[in-house]
Amino acid sequence: MTDLLKNPIFKDETKAREWLEARVWPEGPTCPHCGNADKVKITALQGKAHRPGLYQCAECREQFTVTVKTVFERSKIPLTKWLAALFLMTASKKGVSAHQVHRMLGISYKSTWFMMHRLREAMRTGGLVPLGGKGQVVEADETYFGKTEEPRVSPHRDGRPYKKGSRGPRDKRPILALVERGGSVRTFHIPVAGQYIVQEIVKKNIARETRLHTDESKLYNGMDAHYTHETVKHTAGEYVRGDVTTNTIESYFSIFKRGMRGTYQHCAEKHLHRYLAEFDFRHNNRIALGVNDTMRAENLAAGIAGKRLTYRRPH
Repeated sequence: MTDLLKNPIFKDETKAREWLEARVWPEGPTCPHCGNADKVKITALQGKAHRPGLYQCAECREQFTVTVKTVFERSKIPLTKWLAALFLMTASKKGVSAHQVHRMLGISYKSTWFMMHRLREAMRTGGLVPLGGKGQVVEADETYFGKTEEPRVSPHRDGRPYKKGSRGPRDKRPILALVERGGSVRTFHIPVAGQYIVQEIVKKNIARETRLHTDESKLYNGMDAHYTHETVKHTAGEYVRGDVTTNTIESYFSIFKRGMRGTYQHCAEKHLHRYLAEFDFRHNNRIALGVNDTMRAENLAAGIAGKRLTYRRPH
């Protein structure tokens, strides 16, 4: 990482723009307005009247740069600072705080906070194929992190919230995670850890031929009808039986919680899904899968297109 920070893309705006263009447009400029990728119909505008990196599309007549319709769009922060923050976030296993980045890059804390949430938005993925498959193992488990900002309504108390003194996870934020052993992880911040919600997510995100490993939680009762479902009984001190275990997902939760408590310390519930996307991204682009720090940063740069995140104050 020390050698990476000597890269001219962190000091020279032209080098930074060229590096980003090569990742976002590997086949050459593509108009973000109409999708035109014909090089003959895209012109690079030169001269003092035009800012560097400006192109014009002959199809829709719109002008654009590599940052248009990305999380970088309309930002006044130099591109060199954006790329430095991008590399720092992708290289830190348990994350890096906005205060740390703000001190390192010399920009305001508020701007840094916005930058990092935009980068987390770029880490988000969608439209994914189901995890697992024939001969594959997927582990499923749930955990709880942080207190809910709104009291959970009890179905047994006529719609009233749970009592303050109630034990267990009733006033905490539930998170469901699915991890393919030796592969990717997928996490969900769910409103309530109920059997119906959990099983619907499992069925939509795991292929039917997969071996499903869970603990003895009642949330997974009945999954035998859909999968080869095997469990370990944590309450009896059983954590591994042959190759049946949930240790992979427990390891992911351990890294997530250490990062959230040790690095970020506080997270509003409305932003929790973005922090989950950040930890998912780093897990899914890790060294064990052949992805080093540079490749991880390049993968994130390629994911900025088509995503925007704006914070507007209510009028």
